[in-house]
Amino acid sequence: MEEKQTQNADEINLLDYLIVLLKRKRLIVGITLSTAIITAIISLIMPPIYKAETKILPPQQGSSSAAQLLSQLGGAAGLAQGAIGIKTPNELYIGLLKSRPVLDRIIDRFNLIGLYKAKMREDARRSLADVLKAQDDKKSGIITIGVEDKDPKRAADMANAFVEELKNMNKGLAVTEASQRRLFFEEQLKDTKDALIKAEESMKGFQERTGAIKIDEQARAVIEGIAQLRAQIAAKEVGLKVMRTYATPQNPDIQRAEEELRGLREQLTRLEAKGSSHNPDPLMPTGRIPGVGTEYVRKLREFKYQEALYEILLRQYGAAKLDEARDAPIIQVIEKAIPPEKRIKPKRRQMVMIATFVGFFFSVFAAFFMEYIERSSKDSNNKERFDTLKKYINPRLKF
Repeated sequence: MEEKQTQNADEINLLDYLIVLLKRKRLIVGITLSTAIITAIISLIMPPIYKAETKILPPQQGSSSAAQLLSQLGGAAGLAQGAIGIKTPNELYIGLLKSRPVLDRIIDRFNLIGLYKAKMREDARRSLADVLKAQDDKKSGIITIGVEDKDPKRAADMANAFVEELKNMNKGLAVTEASQRRLFFEEQLKDTKDALIKAEESMKGFQERTGAIKIDEQARAVIEGIAQLRAQIAAKEVGLKVMRTYATPQNPDIQRAEEELRGLREQLTRLEAKGSSHNPDPLMPTGRIPGVGTEYVRKLREFKYQEALYEILLRQYGAAKLDEARDAPIIQVIEKAIPPEKRIKPKRRQMVMIATFVGFFFSVFAAFFMEYIERSSKDSNNKERFDTLKKYINPRLKF
């Protein structure tokens, strides 16, 4: 019996709810349709946004500086990856895309400060970073670069421009060991070339003042031998400095290079000690060579030394450039961005459907809320009437 009463109560409650909805059906339909119509109008007024995408394949041989750093850490590579925040080389290239130099070049190329109506360059960078969508496919290793813009052609041009600027930045960065060697030898080569030019000018000035002085072929051979040996020592020191920039002192290559450098220095010491018991330098035997000849020997020795050093560094610089060209990280474009035909924003149908759904639930809530207010108001009026009636009846009577 109780279950039947409970069931009847539930049916009555559901019936009450249905009565409320039917009673407020105009309100519900009005709010729902109004919300849908207003949203449709707003979606039609909103300007269309297009998204152009290009796909690139970054270097997969792990030649980036981050990968080299992690490879030198050995077993601690996993801990270092979490510490410095670099997980894959692709994330490095995505970070370069969002770097300030790349963003500034894109801003200047397309005059985005005026297009975005930005007061400062920082505002333009922020707006450009918002429309730049770079994603990394973990399975294939392909990076998708997308740009959103009101103009489909400009969106495609900007996406392709990002790839170009990424390539330019990648070329300028020494991200491989060969690039580091090439940059180091390039600086050393400039200094050596300047020193060689000064030695040539000094030699030329000396000959113009005193005239050419002939020395025997044996002395010339000794000078050239010592110059070559000193040049080899200087070049070996340069190479050792380069190796220390990317390897630890315990590296077998560094230890081997240090051992070769010690051998060359010992050989130079023995060669210079053969000149005289009183003067260990055979290039300046003051008891047998005139003062003019001594000066000539000194200048010739300096010239030969700088010339030999320049030739050795030039060969090493050429080898480093070949290694850099062979190991250069090449960014390959898989799909070039083209002007999109369909917009991605606004999604009018989705906006109207969501607005209709939200408007319907809001109208239902408003209907029940108004029904609640109406009933509360009626209950309040009945209570006031009942209190007024009590005044005219015996106050001791209890109801």
